[in-house]
Amino acid sequence: MSKQAYKVCCCFRRRFKFREAEAPDEIKALFGSYSENGLMTVDHLHKFLKEVQGEETVTMEEAESAMESIIKDLKHLHVFHRKVLNLEAFFRYLFSDANYPLISSNKVHHDMTAPLSHYFVYTSHNSYLTGNQISSDCSDVPIIKALEKGVRVIELDMWPNSTKDNVDIYHGRTLTTPVDLIKCLSSIRKHAFVASEYPVILTLEDHLTPDLQAKVAEMVTHTFGDVLFSSESECSSEFPSPESLKRKIIISTKPPKEYLETKSIKERDDHSHKAKSLSEEAAWGNEVSDIADHLKIHNENEPDDGEFLDEEDAREDIQELQQNAAPKYKNLIAIHARKRKGGIKDWLKIDPNNVTRISLSEEKFEKAVLSHGGDIVRFTQRNLLRIFPKAMRLDSSNYNPLIGWTHGAQMVALNMQGYGRYLWLMQGLFRANGGCGYVKKPDILLQIGPHSEVFDPKRALPVKKTLKVKVYMGDGWNLDFHHTHFDMYSPPDFYVKVGIAGVSDDSAVKKTKIVEDNWVPTWEEEFEFQLRVPELALLRIEVHEYDMSEKDDFGGQTCLPVSELREGIRGVPLYNQKGEKYKSVKLLMRFDFL
Repeated sequence: MSKQAYKVCCCFRRRFKFREAEAPDEIKALFGSYSENGLMTVDHLHKFLKEVQGEETVTMEEAESAMESIIKDLKHLHVFHRKVLNLEAFFRYLFSDANYPLISSNKVHHDMTAPLSHYFVYTSHNSYLTGNQISSDCSDVPIIKALEKGVRVIELDMWPNSTKDNVDIYHGRTLTTPVDLIKCLSSIRKHAFVASEYPVILTLEDHLTPDLQAKVAEMVTHTFGDVLFSSESECSSEFPSPESLKRKIIISTKPPKEYLETKSIKERDDHSHKAKSLSEEAAWGNEVSDIADHLKIHNENEPDDGEFLDEEDAREDIQELQQNAAPKYKNLIAIHARKRKGGIKDWLKIDPNNVTRISLSEEKFEKAVLSHGGDIVRFTQRNLLRIFPKAMRLDSSNYNPLIGWTHGAQMVALNMQGYGRYLWLMQGLFRANGGCGYVKKPDILLQIGPHSEVFDPKRALPVKKTLKVKVYMGDGWNLDFHHTHFDMYSPPDFYVKVGIAGVSDDSAVKKTKIVEDNWVPTWEEEFEFQLRVPELALLRIEVHEYDMSEKDDFGGQTCLPVSELREGIRGVPLYNQKGEKYKSVKLLMRFDFL
């Protein structure tokens, strides 16, 4: 046991005892039940994995392999001889990466042979921006970072350069500084499959003349070569599968067009006061809003069908534009994003002979959900729907992605430049399926009932499962943070928030007591969450440090897809505000389904 000193004034210091992490009483009792004379053998470990960890099919060979791996990883600890664990080694194993809380941290295990429309896809918005939407630099660096995290949909806005003889990437009619298209394409080719072998989709916003479209076609063809996916036919009754598109880059855009008039800087400045208020949120962002409460704001002004044309669709007739487009450029487009004439009822009509992609801003989508939620779910069973942030999000803030996911939208595009709870939800969902960037949509979103009914996230449903969560303790902050990071005068006062993000009836947030002046807090508190749609639920975990006089400090977070949670006692790694994993900070927790 050591002591830490905190300076209170020039001549006075407070000293606090620092205790190393120690197994909670319940863990000691479990070890006693699954060991003999203070030693856990392979037989004991096998029994523990089956009975406590819920790994009913684990074999003795797998238990032996696990034991060898544990001893190898913890060889710096004292163990009596090969294939035996003492209490300390067992406790450290529970906290280790080998005891990960999800089914698999790096293995794809979903069926990847269904059409693309059957998957949620990790999607970024304005992927080239380094910061805010109005004045930050454009670069290939955020594109590289996104691909390294497993993002599978990259968006590029293409504009003529200042001399009109080449192509730049930037946020049009803003003060963002451009980056060369060829630099972005080269970086995409180099990093596309670092994190995942599954296809990368490039959504292009095209503001080019036909001669520059032809130049883009040459750049894309030369840079991507045989990695570029080309479709033999413009029309298809079904999208190909992620499995069939492994290590392919796919181009998706609307049919070519002339210049698109966008908002001027002056018009965007009208929203600057709103952006300022968004940037002044607490360090970890606004609390995740209840979907039903969020959508209520649109009830009084429910739009007519004719109000659903998006800014992205305000362009000339498609056929006329196609006649003016460079043929080679048109041939690059493998996933056509089409404009539907008329109102929402028209563009939600399903063409049995042709699948397509449609884009809507978050505002237009949320309004559409109110009056045509079932039609949207039905549409996304075969077609692709992309949702993107509204124009006022100048500070690169985000919206609740669950509104899109619970209605089957595959490409819920978020700004990756900042951080906050909505981005944490995105990172959490795509920890599923080995982090490959494609998550199979649950069957409830793909089924059609005998009377053509589809899933309705607002419908009252019976409880399907109850998730019991126990928070034992936390450790690692003293290794990853300076001892005065949280409080200048004493050790931190940590507490944990545990919640569910999902359909409205499942959403809830609970928190533990505050443990004062302790770098290794022990809570040993248990919570229960009743789940009606566990397939779409995310378990939210946040650690905060209580501050009496100011805003509470941030101590770590993670989001975990409930559908992939492993039962039993697990070591849960925490991440910083940007979604980067801490080296040492973890929680010891237990998950059980009732």
